[in-house]
Amino acid sequence: MSDHADDPSHDAQSPRFEPESAGEGTEKRLNGLLLKARSLPKKPGVYLMKDAAERVIYIGKASSLPSRVASYFQKSADLGARKEPMLDVVVDFDIIECEGEWEALLMEARLIKDLRPRFNARLTDDKTFPYLAITMRDDFAGVFITRDPTNERFRGARIFGPFTSVASLRHAVQLLQRVFQFRTCELEIHAGDARNRDVRPCLLHSIGQCTAPCAERVTPERYRQDIDRFLRFLESKRSVMLREMRSEMERASGERRFEEAAVLRDQIAAIEKLDDRERRSGSVDYDWQPEVTFVAGDPAVGERSLRRTLGLEKPIRCMEAFDIAHLAGGETVASKVCFVDGRPFKDGYRRFRVRSATNDDYASLREVVGRRYRDAGRGEEIYPEVILIDGGLGQLHAALEAFSMLDVQPPMVIGLAKKDELIFVQRESEPIRLGRENPGLKLCQAIRDEAHRFARHYHHVLRRRSVTGSDAPPRIGDAASDRES
Repeated sequence: MSDHADDPSHDAQSPRFEPESAGEGTEKRLNGLLLKARSLPKKPGVYLMKDAAERVIYIGKASSLPSRVASYFQKSADLGARKEPMLDVVVDFDIIECEGEWEALLMEARLIKDLRPRFNARLTDDKTFPYLAITMRDDFAGVFITRDPTNERFRGARIFGPFTSVASLRHAVQLLQRVFQFRTCELEIHAGDARNRDVRPCLLHSIGQCTAPCAERVTPERYRQDIDRFLRFLESKRSVMLREMRSEMERASGERRFEEAAVLRDQIAAIEKLDDRERRSGSVDYDWQPEVTFVAGDPAVGERSLRRTLGLEKPIRCMEAFDIAHLAGGETVASKVCFVDGRPFKDGYRRFRVRSATNDDYASLREVVGRRYRDAGRGEEIYPEVILIDGGLGQLHAALEAFSMLDVQPPMVIGLAKKDELIFVQRESEPIRLGRENPGLKLCQAIRDEAHRFARHYHHVLRRRSVTGSDAPPRIGDAASDRES
């Protein structure tokens, strides 16, 4: 953080702009503020708008200070009913440079809590701001976003916030989860519970975002060390944190605690990459399926849109989709593909040879869905937030029949019909019709089309083997995901 982090009244280098009369004076004042904003360093940070009495009247964060702050003073700016009156009284602003967007988020929350600026009004619907809660009383502390930090569930938890943007907070938590691999699930996990040995970790463990305490893949001591480092990270400057971690790594290595030193080494490397802007079309460092039809636009936008459409309370981190492929009743196969954070995740792909049915899509779906989610139905695995079935109401009902045989039910199951692109939802009698440009629909189409591609490819492989008698594996592009169940 900047050396001025504890001094929000620190003046920026440019001169102040005194208030003048309406009309020409106002335009001159705003133009002066615009020029000052454009001269700011192109860095992340926090900005503090001030009135003539030098009171802070608004605090915001920015990934790039000049572009964000300048946007307030351009003639085309539309600040909305709540913030538009701010332009009548703002005469100056200060900035606090930060080391990354995540630090700007924390700094903004801290300053708003301390200074309570008049234009940082509560958001719509009288909802409270989101908070970050870390449940320290649990054997394996969970990290949660909540709007009710006083809930009994969070008694004894470490609370950070309030934050102004729940979307920014969720993004920051996802970034930091890649470093410290804390759990964000709702499971009750107790150290030493014999049932833990029967749990299959969720996909966050597969992609290196959780150490899977649910399945005893990490000791309570090691997990607490990661949580302690996460807390120190939230409370201190990144450069200070890195110096401390390097010292700990060298000490662990010198004492021949090589596994602990390796964990610290990996966390240091991950922290240093935190502010990389995820180039390569916005993907993160996962092994994404190369043949996939990617979602047009931002996958995160699609997830938020679909979440609103389905009325889900929690964000959509994981989606899985199923498709059936057969030719005249022969070689009936099924595919299951997986998207994590809106992008395909190869390690979550599966192929199924259908055993009980040959030319019956409904029976095939019942069989495959039952086989895939058997462990989740016993409470030994976590369901994805959304399960998508390629097909209409009949296919959806077939999948729901399979789930009805399980003790634990999935959060949301939907069907996507090809012809009219209607979304059929469990427990709803009427389908949902979305505009063709709806980002949530585009996300569903992308995962549905990928499931279809993956099923057809497997079908062709089996057909080729049956004709040629060859046991040759699939082409290299699918080798990593050639997993039959």
